[in-house]
Amino acid sequence: MPDNLEWMIGAAVILLIAVVWMFLKMKRGPSIPAALRPGQSLPDFVAADEQGNPVRSTQLIGSQTVMLFVRGNWCPFCTSQVAELTRHYKDIVDLGAKLIFVSPKPLETTRRVAKFFEVEFEFWLDDQLKAVKQLGLVMPAAVPSDHQKEYGKDTVWPTALVVDAAGIIRFSDVSRTVVDRPDPKLLLDELRKLQ
Repeated sequence: MPDNLEWMIGAAVILLIAVVWMFLKMKRGPSIPAALRPGQSLPDFVAADEQGNPVRSTQLIGSQTVMLFVRGNWCPFCTSQVAELTRHYKDIVDLGAKLIFVSPKPLETTRRVAKFFEVEFEFWLDDQLKAVKQLGLVMPAAVPSDHQKEYGKDTVWPTALVVDAAGIIRFSDVSRTVVDRPDPKLLLDELRKLQ
């Protein structure tokens, strides 16, 4: 009987390791696209501001920027990330930087979220995912079915960039899983390196 028990425990451990490995492999995010790696110029892309006016990433030249690509307010991890960064908004601005969230969420939803947090960071809208596709950040078929009517099926891999005033990416992080987000203190440390 003890030999049988040892064999069963060993098999269970191996099975558990295999399941964990498969889960991590399947849920792992993409590597950082070549165009978004540190040292590259932030690619020129177009989105819309909170009023629906077109904005270009090249308009950021002259300003240090923390730019986050977030999936939408249906994502509790993105909502938590936005809330956490709003607590550090003054620190970011005091370092001379802008805080911009790029999201595929509809314009009206974006306006409600911006009003809720009552700070002056910018939301850029990419509702057709054109910029996200251009940058290689599409997360296919990742919107839960109960939100697809409003948001569509595809969304964005959560991504954080720190861009210097010359438009050069100095830090980039594509989340390895949907729950993974960089600590705001890390983003502040990256901004301080630009001073």
